[in-house]
Amino acid sequence: MHARLEKSPATARVWRQRALMLSVPLLVAAVGVWMWLAARGTVSTDNAYVRQDKVAISSDVSSRIVDVLVTENQPVKMGQVLIRLADRPFQIALAQAQANLASARLQVRERKSGTGSSAAGIASARAALDFALVELARQQKLFSDGFATRARAQQAEFAVASARAELARATAVNAEAQAAAGEAVPVDTHPLVLAAMAARDKAAFDLSRTIIRTPTDGIATQTSKVLRGQVMLQGVSALSVMVAGSSYVEANFKETEIEDMRVGQRAKVTLDAYPSTPLTGRVASIGVGTGAEFSVLPAQNATGNWVKVVQRLPVRIVLDPQDKVPLIAGLSASVTVTTR
Repeated sequence: MHARLEKSPATARVWRQRALMLSVPLLVAAVGVWMWLAARGTVSTDNAYVRQDKVAISSDVSSRIVDVLVTENQPVKMGQVLIRLADRPFQIALAQAQANLASARLQVRERKSGTGSSAAGIASARAALDFALVELARQQKLFSDGFATRARAQQAEFAVASARAELARATAVNAEAQAAAGEAVPVDTHPLVLAAMAARDKAAFDLSRTIIRTPTDGIATQTSKVLRGQVMLQGVSALSVMVAGSSYVEANFKETEIEDMRVGQRAKVTLDAYPSTPLTGRVASIGVGTGAEFSVLPAQNATGNWVKVVQRLPVRIVLDPQDKVPLIAGLSASVTVTTR
């Protein structure tokens, strides 16, 4: 009886040790099962970055910069003036175009007045022909009655032929004048005037483009590349404006992870710069091609030593409205999409 009592504490201690040894692996297994169940229906990646729409600001004309009205990282509003270019050459071009327009209108009016004088010449030539025909008839009758010579009759015939030739010439001149002046066309719709008006409008447009404005709200950046006195070339980007409110996250998921991914699914985003402030969003779109497909030098796999590489597909995540952290373009992020 006494021996049994002495063995009981030792036996209990052994059982406690065994229970402890068994509980640790069971606990580890339970945690693993719980993590596996929790991870089901979600896909994650740390290959994600904050993106923001960017507008490259360039000029429609080439001219020298006379003033830069923005600084680096300055907020700007739509229509705000960013750069002023030298406009004197364009003012001169506009004045020249306006003078050419006035000259074109004057030329058209002169040609129209010229058609009036041509019409008067036709009337005069027709009257001369009528008179020559009457005189020819009179001379022929006198010749037949014996009161005129054949020479006088021939002179009358020659006068009729000359009058007809003069009428034909006046008619041709009038037709050419009408074709050149466009008698039935108003002055401001004549081709010469229309061409001059187009040149005038082009000169006015070029002058207006010497003032460069921002096309959207945002933040000006890369302004250090724009200095007063430099020549700004047409179509060459000078600075950029980051579009306000256009931030999103581009997450690159493996092609094996997008089977259950759909547009509209919820996403959790954690920025590396602000790990304690997670953000929420949703899947806005799934890329139509992998990153390798749109690279400058796409991979050519038609080789004998080809090795299969898991491709990544860009997925756009639109964030819910928030003011917790600044969304700076280029920040790294981790994204988890709930696909359940």
